Amino acid sequence: MASSAYKSYQTIERLHEAIGQEVTLNGWVYDTTGKGKLQFIKLRDGSGTVQCVVFKPNVAEEVFEAAKSLTQESSVRIVGTVRAEERAPSGVEVDVKEIKIWQIAKDYPITPKEHGDAFLMENRHLWLRSTRQHAIMRVRATIVKAIRDFFDGNGFTLMDSPILTPAACEGTSTLFETEYFDLGKAYLSQSGQLYGEASAMAQGKIYTFGPTFRAEKSKTRRHLTEFWMVEPEAAFFELADDMDLAEDFVEYIVQTVLKHRQQELATLGRDVTKLEKVRRPFHRMSYTEAVEWLNKNNVKLNRKQADGTEIQVDFPWGEDFGAPQEEALMQQFEKPCIVHRYPTEVKAFYMKRDPENPKVALAMDMLAPEGAGEIIGGSQREDDFDALKERILSHDLPLESFEWYLDLRRYGSVPHSGFGLGLERTVKWITGAEHIRETNPYPRMIYRIQP
Repeated sequence: MASSAYKSYQTIERLHEAIGQEVTLNGWVYDTTGKGKLQFIKLRDGSGTVQCVVFKPNVAEEVFEAAKSLTQESSVRIVGTVRAEERAPSGVEVDVKEIKIWQIAKDYPITPKEHGDAFLMENRHLWLRSTRQHAIMRVRATIVKAIRDFFDGNGFTLMDSPILTPAACEGTSTLFETEYFDLGKAYLSQSGQLYGEASAMAQGKIYTFGPTFRAEKSKTRRHLTEFWMVEPEAAFFELADDMDLAEDFVEYIVQTVLKHRQQELATLGRDVTKLEKVRRPFHRMSYTEAVEWLNKNNVKLNRKQADGTEIQVDFPWGEDFGAPQEEALMQQFEKPCIVHRYPTEVKAFYMKRDPENPKVALAMDMLAPEGAGEIIGGSQREDDFDALKERILSHDLPLESFEWYLDLRRYGSVPHSGFGLGLERTVKWITGAEHIRETNPYPRMIYRIQP
C-alpha cells in the first residue's frame, strides 16, 4: 500500500491503525448532538465516518463554542486522540482537542427528513454525500477495479474505442447524432465492440471500457441514456469460450465486492448470503428451452389487438424477451443464468448464425437473479465476409461506413467472440439499489441532463 506520509492529516478509514495516537482529520459534519458538557460531531471525510467527542472540561472555551456552532455539512479540521470504542460502527471514536472551522454551511437542502426522488435528483451533486449514495459509489469503484484487475490478470490488453463513430452498431433508432465538421454526420458510440474486434485481430485478447450512449426513450428502472460498458473481445473464441469467460468474470466481480465492501453492503442492508451463492457453474438454457419454460409456467405475453385492446397469449418463439419474461425465468434461480442461441431476427447483424440451425444466432445473454435482469449480452461474431456483407446491406446500413469492418474478414479472418457488461446494471444488482439512477454519479435519462 502506498505511504500516506505526504499527508498532513489522517483519513477516517485508517483510524483503527492509530488508537492511542493524536491525529488530524479534515472533513464535513454529517450530524451533531449535544448534552450538557458534551458535544458529539459525526464527521465524514469520504473514506468513512467517525464520532468525535468534545468534553467541555478538556478543551478551551472557544473550542466548545465552535463545536456548538457547527451545522450539517460544515467543513472542519479536528485534532484529537483516537480511542477504541466497541459500540461505534467504526470501532473507534476521537476525543477532540482542537477544532478549526473552514466554513459554516447554512440551510443545507438535504436534511435527515424524507425527500422525494425528483428533489434528490435535482440535488444529485449533494445527494452523493449521503450514507447510502456514498456506499453505492464505493461499491461501484470496487467493481471497476475488479473489472480491470480481472482482464489485466488474464492476458487481455486494454484498447480504447472511439466515442465518435461514423455509423451505428446496435441499430439506427437509438443514435445520438451530431455534425462532424465538413465530413457529415457522426454519432455517439452505442458500443466499443466493432473497433474491439479490430483490436483483437491485432492483440489477440482485448477489452474496451468506457461510456456508451443509447437514445432509447425508455423510463424503466434499468435504463440510462449514458452508461459505462466493458467489452472483452477474443480471437479464436467460440460461443462456449465466451460463456465460460462471462461466468468467470461475474463470479470474480461479486466475490471481490464481498471481500472488500462488507461495511458498505451492510450500510445498504444487502443480503450478502445471496451474493455468496454466485459461484460457477451458472445455470444455462437455450432460448428455445426458455420459451418452453415460460409457456409451461403460464407466463403470458400482452399483445395489443387492432382495436387497441390487449389480450394475453402464449409467448411465441421468435420474440425477444422483455423484463417480465427475464424476471419470471430467474425466479427459479439463486445465481445467474445464461440464455443462449436466440432467434437471428432479434439479434444484431454481426452475430454468427448457428451452422446447425441458421434460425438462431450464436448469441448469449446473462440474466442476474433478484429482478436484476440482463447484465451481459454477447455472441460469436460473423467471420465470413460474404455473410457479413449481405447482412449489412439487408439492415440498410451504409456499406461504405463498414468497409474497414469488412477488412477484418478479408485479411486473416478467424472465429472470435465477445460480450458487453453494463456497469450500472451490475452495480444495481450487487448493491440492491432500487433504481439505476443511484448507480451512476450523474445519471443521464431521457427526462434529465442536470446537474
